[in-house]
Formats: sequence, structure tokens, C-alpha cells
Amino acid sequence: MSTFSRTDNSIISTWWWTVDRWLLMSIALLITIGIILVFGASPAVAERIGLSSFHFVERQIIFLFMSIGVMFTVSLMSPIMVRRVGVVMFAVCIVLLILTPILGPEVKGAKRWIPIGSFTLQASEFMKPAFIIFTAWMLSESHRVPDFPGWKIAMISFVSIIVLLILQPDFGQSVLVSVVWGVQFFMAGLAWVWVGGLALLAVVGLIASYILIPHVADRIDRFIYPESSDTYQVDLAMDAFRNGGLLGKGPGEGVVKIRLPDAHSDYIFAVAGEEFGVVICLLIIGIFAVIVIRGIVNLLKEQDMFTVLAVAGLLVQFGIQAFINIAVNLSILPSKGMTLPFISYGGSSMLALAIGMGMILALTRRYSQYKSGQTNLSWGER
Repeated sequence: MSTFSRTDNSIISTWWWTVDRWLLMSIALLITIGIILVFGASPAVAERIGLSSFHFVERQIIFLFMSIGVMFTVSLMSPIMVRRVGVVMFAVCIVLLILTPILGPEVKGAKRWIPIGSFTLQASEFMKPAFIIFTAWMLSESHRVPDFPGWKIAMISFVSIIVLLILQPDFGQSVLVSVVWGVQFFMAGLAWVWVGGLALLAVVGLIASYILIPHVADRIDRFIYPESSDTYQVDLAMDAFRNGGLLGKGPGEGVVKIRLPDAHSDYIFAVAGEEFGVVICLLIIGIFAVIVIRGIVNLLKEQDMFTVLAVAGLLVQFGIQAFINIAVNLSILPSKGMTLPFISYGGSSMLALAIGMGMILALTRRYSQYKSGQTNLSWGER
């Protein structure tokens, strides 16, 4: 039973009756699973590097409360406010991406973080939802006003972002942004000849990266020829799934996390597989699928192009990021440092994903149903 009445016109009550609660519950369940897994996986990592056992757990809980507050606040916004926030955030992220190679420390051959006190900010994480909103605005305006050069602005912005990401370098994020951008352009009515041209350009870019950049070539070679290269983390991850079997070894009983360097972040899905088994892994995949499908269902009757492009882009980013992380854990894709949304440890990732999900919740709220007084709708119909 809801504690809010439809006759209550307060902001919170209106939010409760218009927000997609199935989507909200799915996100909450994902966050809950994430905290449990970080609690189980991170102590071994913290102790190995000389930190207190619950160092990562405590920080993740702080990030979690901040993220919940951010997601709730963003979900209260109107579509116009979401667009304004996204555009301002995009401009700020451009500046931060320019500063990252200059101010950021080098970690594993890359400069992707800006130190701010005890917190390290990864601007590329916040750039993703901001860029999606900005692109959706440009393409929708181009569709609404034929003389407006929205297509050109979106293309220039995309090229600029990719250049800044490659300078770090961060090719995983570059691929993710490229896919999302391509989906948005296709949905906005891009001709098939352009789709083919962009696909060809992506292939050429991948080949050029392999030939010119040793870091990229090394990761691809290790994936294609595992017998002749160092595949330590991937091998440990596969051992975790084999050890876990169907139901897992039990909470806290996993041993692979003791040796796996990124057990609390990039390879937390492998920890889930060892301690909770295939069942929990399928549940996690199912929750991701529910969030993406539920979001798409909300768009089926949507007429506003900005909303369609923005929500579709955010859902694609969310779904593909989850797919990449899980595929790396299962040795389906080459190793890539990309977090599992709302589950892996990481402050920037958690906060940026909260902003993106908040935007989806805000843009899919059903104001018309609320105002028309349809009080007999079941949860599944909202």
C-alpha cells in the first residue's frame, strides 16, 4: 500500500505516482546485490594492498548514499531541466577531459583520473550521460528545425570526445560512446549509406589502433592467442566460475578473490560466480535485461524525439557496459577495465550511473496518466 494519496500534490507524492516503480525496484535490487558482493570481494583486495579490511566497503557505502540522493534528485526533474543539466554537465566534462592527461597521474599506462583530495574523479564516466543528453538535444532540434545544424554539431562533438578519450588512452570508453552515438544517429533517421559508412570507419579505426598502438595490440593478441601470452586475471576468473558451479561455494567461501587483483571492481562478476554460482549470475543478467527492456517499453508510446533519443541512448550505454564487463569475465571479449553497473566498486562509476538512471526515471515519468486520474492502474500498467 502506498503512503501517498493521489490527492496529495506534493513533489514527493507526484513523483511516487508518476515514476516507473518496476524500474525503480530493479535498480534497488541491483544496488543491493552490488553491496553484498563488494562486502564479500573487497576485504581480501584491501588487505593485500595494506589497507583496512573494510576500506572499500566503507567508501562504497558512502558513494551509495550519495548516488541514491543524486538519482532521486535527478528523477524529480522535468524533461527540460534534464536537458539543461545534461548540457551544462557536458560542457564541464569537456574541460575535465582536457585537463585529465595534464593533471592526472599515470596508472597502468593511462591517465584517466583527476585526484581531488582522497577521491579520484574519472571525468569520462560523467561524460557518457552528459554526451547522450547533448546529442539527443542536437538531433531532436535538427529534426524539429530543418535549418538547425544539429547533425553537424553532434558529429563534431563526437569526434572531439573520441580524440580526448584516445589521448588518455581509453579505448573501451571510446567504443562504448561510438556505439551509443551510432544508435542515436540511426534512430534519428540517419540514411543507411551513412550507417554503412560509419560502420566501415569504426572497423578502419579498430585496425589502425591495433597497428599503431601497442597497448591495444597487446590486449587483442592476448585474447586471440591466450596460449602465448599472460592471461592471469582471465584464467582466475574462469576458475572462479568452474569452482562455483550451479549454487556456488557459499558467501565468503571463495578463494579466487584472494589472488584476483581487481576482484572488487572489474572482475566482481567472477566472485559472484564462485561464491553464489550460476544462479546468481543469471539473476544479475536478468535484472540488467529487465531494466533495459522496461525502459524500452516506456518509449513505445513516446512522441517526443528528445525523450526517445535520450532514454534510448542511456539504456544502450547501460546495457552495453554491463555486457562488456560480463563478457570480459567470461573471456568472450578482450580484457577491458569497465565496471559492472551498480555492482562494481567505484565512486565515479556509481555516481555517473546514478545520474543516468535518474535521467531515465525523470524522462519516463507518466504525468498524463497521473493528471487524468487513472487510479486503477496496476503496477505492471504504469
